[in-house]
Amino acid sequence: MKRLAILTSGGDAPGMNAAVRAVFNKARKYEIEVVGVNYGFLGLVCKNFVSLNPEFVHASIASGGTILHSARLPEFAEADVQLKALENLQEAKIDGLIVIGGDGSYQGALALAKLGFLSIGVPATIDNDIAGTEFTIGFDTAVNTVVSALDKIRDTATSHVRNFVIEVMGRDAGDLALWSGVAGGADYIVVPEKKLDMDDLTNKIQRSVDRGKKHCLIVLAEGVMPAAELGRKLKEVGIEHIREVELGHVPRGGAPTPFDRVLASKSGAAAVDLFMEGISGHCICIQNNKMLAIPIDVALNKSDKFTDLSLYPLNHSLSY
Repeated sequence: MKRLAILTSGGDAPGMNAAVRAVFNKARKYEIEVVGVNYGFLGLVCKNFVSLNPEFVHASIASGGTILHSARLPEFAEADVQLKALENLQEAKIDGLIVIGGDGSYQGALALAKLGFLSIGVPATIDNDIAGTEFTIGFDTAVNTVVSALDKIRDTATSHVRNFVIEVMGRDAGDLALWSGVAGGADYIVVPEKKLDMDDLTNKIQRSVDRGKKHCLIVLAEGVMPAAELGRKLKEVGIEHIREVELGHVPRGGAPTPFDRVLASKSGAAAVDLFMEGISGHCICIQNNKMLAIPIDVALNKSDKFTDLSLYPLNHSLSY
């Protein structure tokens, strides 16, 4: 019987558990034994392998976070640490590894693939910053969470006649800010992909005030600057009644949306198919609603990352 290991790594994303379930169930169809690895690549190095059972896995489809836990291990970039993980995998008689996570996780999977160990990536990050795929697991849920927060903040902003700067995660990608900003009716969106024009932002807020609007919601991607810094800049140019909100890790949690559960199910099943075909060093992606496999090194090329920047002028034209 073949043995397949699975781990989740990096920042948790809603839908990771649904992907674990998909891998587990699809592998059982092929009579493959699935071994869980606790705490990501750290678990590989520390031999933290765990047996998975159907009841434990099946009940997790609706839960956020990851039942396999997660951790960051920068030391995995070192050759001796990678060789230790490889030695542990071989000692446990594991034939392949599916890594669920973002670009840091992909780098670990690629390193093992280059050492000759069959490794496959499944994209799961709320940042939606993996090249080659239109959506990553967890992104849709995070957008829903941010929009829910914007709806609530708008109530307070209107009641107190204040302007709010809401900072959201995304690292160097503006996807989460763009999608949630448009869906949440933000007055202005600030993302790394578009150079911030402070005069334009200031004029936008001032025009809203002149028209009698009671508030402005500015959605800020963390890759540009902290909310406190943008708030200070606005105050320096005379914009008053500014409040800053940093949503931080909140969008990472919560039950995954149906979209993320379906995406995770498709991705996990497709990853098992790759394992059966003996394809290593590749990752799953979705393009035009079709599941594809591309080399991990292509997915790590940030210059190929697609961001729907048409949302930026769309939001600008719909806010006033």
